[in-house]
Amino acid sequence: MATSPEPTLADRITAELMQCVRSGAYPVHSRLPTEATLALQHGVSRTVIREVIARLKSQGLVDSRQGSGTVVLDPRPSEAFRVPASTRDDPALGVLRILELRRSIEAEMAALAAARRSAAEMKTIACALQAIEDAVQRGGDGVAEDLAFHIAISNASHNPLYTDLLGLLTRALEDAIHLTRSNEARRADLAAQVLAEHRALCEAIRNRDPAAARAAAYDHLLNTARRLRKAGRTFWAGSRRDAADRLAATRLRGVARPARSLP
Repeated sequence: MATSPEPTLADRITAELMQCVRSGAYPVHSRLPTEATLALQHGVSRTVIREVIARLKSQGLVDSRQGSGTVVLDPRPSEAFRVPASTRDDPALGVLRILELRRSIEAEMAALAAARRSAAEMKTIACALQAIEDAVQRGGDGVAEDLAFHIAISNASHNPLYTDLLGLLTRALEDAIHLTRSNEARRADLAAQVLAEHRALCEAIRNRDPAAARAAAYDHLLNTARRLRKAGRTFWAGSRRDAADRLAATRLRGVARPARSLP
């Protein structure tokens, strides 16, 4: 039977600080010690502490605020929706679950955008698509531009809840898009497929064809998941592994609050 891998320094310190937050040792709205202090306390480098802080942010336990350092948030589980954790044997699991969630949401969002978009909103969507292509041609990863493209479509749906939900998912979406785009950029044929899928979605919205837009959005995200499943184990290293680990621990704040009792 396979044995579980030994926890890393970041794993151990993350668990310790999570316990401190949840036990009230670091009260809500208080500040965590500085990176330098934490590194000294735990006998590790500041690089390890930065990874720990990133994990705590993904868990929704802390946040960095200008002039206030790293501030402790309310750790109550009722305030958050958590993406189920992936495992070290399957680092793709977190991003695949995000893609499944997006597929169900963004297909209908695209259909509404096709039915409701204004001329100005169509121009914004088209410009966002061009920005992705421009970023890639400059050698960039196109992550911010890709996210802006999908947010432009959400705005065109004329249902602000879609935009609010994408805003809630922003950190998870950035990590997920970073992983999928870096996978697709490794091969010209995959990059061409992604570009064709984005163009098909844009064209369906331009043509005011809700059925085609729904299908284009659904197929794009389904194909994205298929491409990622085919990535070899060597793909999951460095910043990609870090992004996968953050996705495995993502907590999305502000969802599933307990219902208030009716009078």
